[in-house]
Amino acid sequence: MGRGGKKGTVTPRELNPSPRLKRGPKMGKRRKMKRKKKKTDMEELKKEVVLDDHKLTLEELSTKYSVDLMMGLSPERAQEILKKNGPNALTPPPTTPEWVKFCRQLFGGFSILLWIGAILCFLAYGIQVHYKEDSTKDNLYLGMVLAIVVMITGCFSYYQEAKSSKIMESFRNMVPQQALVIRAGEKMQINVEDVVVGDLVEVKGGDRIPADLRLISTQGCKVDNSSLTGESEPQTRSPDFTHENPLETRNICFFSTNCVEGTARGIVIATGDSTVMGRIATLTSGLVVGKTPIAAEIEHFIQLITGVAVFLGVSFFVLSLILGYGWLEAVIFLIGIIVANVPEGLLATVTVCLTLTAKRMARKNCLVKNLEAVETLGSTSTICSDKTGTLTQNRMTVAHMWFDKTIYEADTSEEQTGKTFAKGSTTWFILARIAALCNRADFKPNQETLPIAKRATTGDASESALLKFIEQSYSSVKEMREQNPKVAEIPFNSTNKYQMSIHLQEDGSQAHVLMMKGAPERILEFCSTYLLKGKEYPMDDEMKKNFQNAYLELGGLGERVLGFCFLNLPSTFSKGFRFNTDEINFPMENLCFVGLISMIDPPRAAVPDAVGKCRSAGIKVIMVTGDHPITAKAIAKGVGIISEGTETTEDMAARLQVPVSQTNPREAKAIVVHGSDLKDMTSEQLDEILKNHTEIVFARTSPQQKLIIVEGCQRQGAVVAVTGDGVNDSPALKKADIGIAMGISGSDVSKQAADMILLDDNFASIVTGVEEGRLIFDNLKKSIAYTLTSNIPEITPFLLFIILSIPLPLGTITILCIDLGTDMVPAISLAYESAESDIMKRAPRNPKIDNLVNNRLIGMAYGQIGMIQALAGFFTYFVILAENGFKPIDLLGIRLNWEDRFFNDLEDSYGQQWAPLVALRHSLQRSYLCL
Repeated sequence: MGRGGKKGTVTPRELNPSPRLKRGPKMGKRRKMKRKKKKTDMEELKKEVVLDDHKLTLEELSTKYSVDLMMGLSPERAQEILKKNGPNALTPPPTTPEWVKFCRQLFGGFSILLWIGAILCFLAYGIQVHYKEDSTKDNLYLGMVLAIVVMITGCFSYYQEAKSSKIMESFRNMVPQQALVIRAGEKMQINVEDVVVGDLVEVKGGDRIPADLRLISTQGCKVDNSSLTGESEPQTRSPDFTHENPLETRNICFFSTNCVEGTARGIVIATGDSTVMGRIATLTSGLVVGKTPIAAEIEHFIQLITGVAVFLGVSFFVLSLILGYGWLEAVIFLIGIIVANVPEGLLATVTVCLTLTAKRMARKNCLVKNLEAVETLGSTSTICSDKTGTLTQNRMTVAHMWFDKTIYEADTSEEQTGKTFAKGSTTWFILARIAALCNRADFKPNQETLPIAKRATTGDASESALLKFIEQSYSSVKEMREQNPKVAEIPFNSTNKYQMSIHLQEDGSQAHVLMMKGAPERILEFCSTYLLKGKEYPMDDEMKKNFQNAYLELGGLGERVLGFCFLNLPSTFSKGFRFNTDEINFPMENLCFVGLISMIDPPRAAVPDAVGKCRSAGIKVIMVTGDHPITAKAIAKGVGIISEGTETTEDMAARLQVPVSQTNPREAKAIVVHGSDLKDMTSEQLDEILKNHTEIVFARTSPQQKLIIVEGCQRQGAVVAVTGDGVNDSPALKKADIGIAMGISGSDVSKQAADMILLDDNFASIVTGVEEGRLIFDNLKKSIAYTLTSNIPEITPFLLFIILSIPLPLGTITILCIDLGTDMVPAISLAYESAESDIMKRAPRNPKIDNLVNNRLIGMAYGQIGMIQALAGFFTYFVILAENGFKPIDLLGIRLNWEDRFFNDLEDSYGQQWAPLVALRHSLQRSYLCL
C-alpha cells in the first residue's frame, strides 16, 4: 500500500512487466525469471494489506506525503506525482477476444478428435485418388461430414455461452468519474484519474471514494464497505486510529466504496492498482484457473478412445501386411479403422445434453455462463458460502424485544405473518412510539400496494427494520409522525452512540417529549427510572442485572441490540420553545428506560432444508463471511451449518468452565475461525482445521483469506463451489472450481469472475443446481454408453472385410446414417431421464476414480451390447446373402471380384452368375443398418 517502495505494495509497472524482450541466448533465462517474478507478485498479493498510515499522527502524515493538511498539494507538485505514478485507474482485467473463444469451441476438447478423423479421411481419399482412377468418394464424404458436424456444434456452443456471458467492464464501471480536491487552498473538481498520492480530498454523502484515503476530519461520515468487506451496515468513519487492522480501523476510506452520509476530508495514500481494491482486481485477473471436471473427463475419454483406435488400427495394419495386402491398402485400412472408432455424433450429443440442462437450470434460477459448469456443480464436494444475502435475506429484521422484564420473539420470516406478543402492554405502546418517532427512515412513495416487508425505504438498515416492524405490528408510522411533529434532533454518531429527537405531544397539551435510542449501555446511563407495565419505578440493582442478562442473551444470538428511553419535558418547554442541539438548553438526564429491541439479518426460510440436503449428499458447507464471529456463529446454527448439539471450542470451554486454551480443538466437531487468527496460520495449520472439523465458520475474513481458504479446500482434493456478491469475493470466485455470483445483490465484478449466477440470490437454488449437475453426469454416462455400443457393429464388418475378404456389410454412408441419425436422437433423449431416488443421498463423485467413461462402461458397450448388435447384424447379413444364393462358406475371399465393376460373371453357391451386384449390395447394407 502507499508508495512504491513499501512492503506489500505491488505497483502497476511491477504487475505488468513489459512483454518485449530482446532475442538472444538469455531469452529462456529471462522468461524463467519473468514467470518467477509473476508468481512472486501473485504470492505477495495473497498476503494481507500491509499499511501503517492509519497509525500515523496528522503531523507524521503531513511529513510523509509532503502535504499541507489545510492547503493541499500545489498544482505543480500534483503534476509531478501524476507523471511519476501514472493515472489513478485500475488496469482493466484481461479479456479473451471473441475469435479466441470461438476457436476454443471449434478445436477444444472432443472436437479435436473429430478434426483428426476428418483430416485422416481427406488423407485416405487423396491417397486413393492418386493411386486409383476409379476410387470411391466415401472417405471424402465422411471427412466433409465430420468437419461440418464440428463446425455446427462449435457454433452452437459458442452461441450458448456468448448469450449467457457478456463481457462486462465491471472494474472500470466502479470507478468514480469526478473528485473534489483541495490544491493550493482552492477547491476544484477534477477527473478521478488525475488524483495523486498526497492529494487533499473532500467527500460527502452520495460520493464514491476516489482513492484510498487517510481521514483527517469528519462530520457524521458513514461509508458503505459492503462491496469490499461484505458488511451490510454502513460503517462510521472518524479521524481516530481505532484498530490495528487497516480494514477495520475507522480512519481509512477505500477506493470505490460509497460515502452514504456526512462529510469527510482525507489525504490520498494510494491510487489505482496500489489501492486495496486495485490489489483485489489484480489478484483476480492474475489467477490461473484449472480445468473443469467435465473437461478433464472428456480429455480422459479422448485418450481412451484414441488408444483403442490406434491399437486396433496398427494391429490390423500389421495383419493386413501379413495377409498379403499392399502397403497402400494397408494404410487405407489403418485410417479406416481409426476413423471408424470416432463416434461422430457424440460431440453433438454431449453439447445438446449440457445445453438442455443449462436451460432447465435457468428456469430454476441458476444461470450458467459456461456449459461445462453445469456438471461441475454436480461434482461439488465443498461449498464455501457467503452469509449476507445468500444464507440470509439481506435485510435487517426485528428479531427480539425485551420489555416488562420479558424477552419476546418477533417474526423474522420473509412473509412476516406476525407472531403474537404482549401487544396490550402500555410499555409496548411507548416502546413502539419511540421506535417509530426517533427514527430517520421512511418508506419510498407509491408502494402502498406492496406488502410492508417488501417495501423499499430510505435510511440505514437498522432504522428501516424498526420502521417496517412498527408499521406491521403497531400502526401507521406516517400518522404517528404527523400527530407528533419532530422539533429537534441529534443524529446518531460514533462518539455519542445515541440518537435523540424531541416531539410535540399529540394530546394537545402543548408539551414536548424527548425520545432516545442507541447503544443499550449508553442509554442506561441517561436513565434513573424504568417502565414496568406502564408504571415508572426507580432504577435499582435488580433491574440493572435483568438488563445485563437480557443484553448478553440477545447479543449472544448475534443480534444488533438497541436501547430505548424517553422523558416528558416539563411545561416550561411548551410549544414554540427553541431547542438548541449544539449548546444543550434542555434536560438530558433522569430519563425513563423502556426496553430493548434486537435485529438480525435472518436466514432464508429454505436454507436449513438445503443445508440438510447438502449434508445427506456428502457435501461440506463452510461459511466464509466478513461479519462478526458471534453473528456468523448464530446464523450458522440457525441454518444448520453448525448442527444442533455440536460444540465449538468456546462452547466446550464454557461447559467445562476452563479457558479456551486448555481445550483440545480436535475434540470439537465445529469451529469458528477469526480472520485475525487465520492471518497468522500456516498452510499446514489451515489444512489441519479443514481435515479435522466437519462444521466450519470463517468470520471477519479478508478477500485474500477467502482465496486462501478455497486453495486449502482444493489441496484436500475437494471440488469447491464458492458463492459471493461483492468485489471482495471475486478472487475466491475465480479460483474455485465453480464460482457462483448473486444475480440481485451481486456486483458486476463478482458476476464476471463467476461461472454461474443465482438469479434469486438463494442458497437453496445451489442445491437444485447440484441435483441437476449430478443428473446430467448420470445421463451423459447413459448417452455415451448408448453411442459407443454402435462402435463394435460398425468396426467388425470392416475388420472381417480385411481379414476374411468378404463383401463389406456396412458402408461409410450407412455408418454416418447411424451415428448422425438413428443413434443421435435416442442418445439426446436420455438427457430427459429423471433422477434416481438416491441421487442426493450419494457421496460426491471422486474425479480420480468415478470417471465419465471408465473400463466398465467400455467393457459393457464394446464387449457385451456391441458384440450382441454385431452378431445380430451379421446374422441378417448372412441370411440375406443365403437367400440370394451365397452360402456363408462361399463368401470367403470373393471381395475383389465382388467389388470389381468390370467382373460381370460372379458365381454364387449354386453356379448362377450375378451382374450387376449394386441392388444386392444396397439390400445387404440396409438390412445390417436396420439391426
